[in-house]
This record gives sequence, C-alpha cells and structure tokens, in this order.
Amino acid sequence: MFEGCTLEHIDVGPVVLRVRHGGAGPAVVLLHGHPCTHATWHEVAVALADQFTVVCPDLRGYGGSGVPADQPEHAQMSKKAMAGDVVSLMHRLGHRRFAVVGHDRGALVGFRLALDHPEAVSHLVNIGGPPAYDALRLADERFARKWWHWFFLGQTEKPAEEFINRDPDAWYGGKPDHCADEVFSEYRTARHDPRVVHAMCEDYRAGLTADRRDDEADKAAGRKINCPILVVWGKHDDLPDLYGDPAEPWHDWATDVHSRELDAGHHVQEERSAELTETLKFFLQETARRGMLAHPTDH
Repeated sequence: MFEGCTLEHIDVGPVVLRVRHGGAGPAVVLLHGHPCTHATWHEVAVALADQFTVVCPDLRGYGGSGVPADQPEHAQMSKKAMAGDVVSLMHRLGHRRFAVVGHDRGALVGFRLALDHPEAVSHLVNIGGPPAYDALRLADERFARKWWHWFFLGQTEKPAEEFINRDPDAWYGGKPDHCADEVFSEYRTARHDPRVVHAMCEDYRAGLTADRRDDEADKAAGRKINCPILVVWGKHDDLPDLYGDPAEPWHDWATDVHSRELDAGHHVQEERSAELTETLKFFLQETARRGMLAHPTDH
C-alpha cells in the first residue's frame, strides 16, 4: 500500500502521530474516520500523489498514533485538540497552508480546522460527516435508530469499552467487500488494542461535551468557514434519509458550498476510490485556478 509514500512517526507535541506522506505539489491532508486508520486512503492517496503532496495521519488515539491521557470533558479527544495536532504535523512537514479532506469523524476534525485555523486551510472537503451541532440539535427517532452508536459510545454510565473488548471482531464485524485484506488487517489490529478502543469511545464522548460546547460557542458568535467547501456523500449512506440534501446544513456554516453525491455507501473512499479521486482533483484544480491554493497546479 501507499507506493512511493514515506511512513513516519512524528512528534507534534502532545502526541506522536503515525503518518504516511508523499507526492509533490500543493499539500492535501487526508483524515480518516471511526473505526479506521489512515490506511482507508491508500488508493486515493496514491492517485492524488501525481499532482499533490498527500499527508495521511492516524488521528490521535487511533491506529498507531499516541493515545493521550484522559482529561475533563474528554477534551483530550476533542476535535479542537485533533485539529491542533494536524496543524503542528503539517508545519513539521513544511506546509503552512493546505487542503483538508475528512471522512466521518475526520470530517469533524476538518470542520474544526477550517474554523480555528483559517489561515492554514485553503479549502475543505467533507465526506459523510454532517455538522455535529446540527446533527445533535435535530436528532430525532430516525437519527437515534440509525446513529445510535453516537450515544452508546458517548455515554459513561455503562462504558462501551467493556462490551467491545469482550469480542472486538463480533462488535465491529468482518471484512466488507470493499475493504482490501491488508487494510482490514490494520483495522483489526487497532480494534484489538483496548487503549485504542478507549480513545475511540472518548472521541464520541468529546462529541457530546467539549465539541458541542465549542460548536455552540461558534454558532452563537456567528463564525463561518470562508474557504470553499465540497460536501460529498454516498447515495446509499444514511445521510440522504436523515437530511434530504446533506449539503443543506453547511450553508449555515460556510460561505462557498459545493456538493457531490457518489454511488456508494458510507466508505466512499474505499467503495468508489477512482470516482472520489477524480472529484477531488477537479475541485482542487478549480480551487487552484481561483488562486486559493498556496501553490497552484499547472492544470
């Protein structure tokens, strides 16, 4: 996997991140979701690397990255903390300005990056991750039925770790058809590490506490994302059922919103990697033409 990319462990201050990076051109950081690692991007990253410098970290607490010590309100796994890691990582790799592509929980980190570090983020691609503020505010029976895991993983009265660690394979399930053997093996290794399972649960607990507080404060202050944002979703995912048009909530958070639906489920980057890559390239190239990337491409 990741032909032509370098695998490193880079100290970003609070934690050490495992990261693969390679290619040449404008920098693009690819952020995975739950319960995955950066390996989810293996096909997309290689396909982008002919025109872009790609950086694929494991988020703190996930995969082979460091697991931070617990803090009040689960702030050690907040999206604000994760966003800070990404900025530090990109600075250490020599990138002051970069594009962000996030899937699932990684999409929420991208959201926080664009709000907290507008000077660093040239534009944002959100895949399968609705604004958490709106998802929780509008949560109804349909949401509870489809995305009940937000609350199971996020509650603390009966910690989910005790149930998951008894049989991680039963909890997370077997290998999906769209997942390569080597990728699934990496996922499985991480899911069998109780420290990683705890960190992933803490991610969801932060989503109900520290993250929600941060989102509510930004909403009250009227803060918006000013870089261009592309919202991508799979038409077989839950998002269309829950929101109709998954891009609609983003118009309250961003000034320049674009959208694209692909014939896929939730894991678009694994199910339709070639289509997603072409979608990303087109968006990144159009952004470059408009002068919004630090180092425009030749196309």
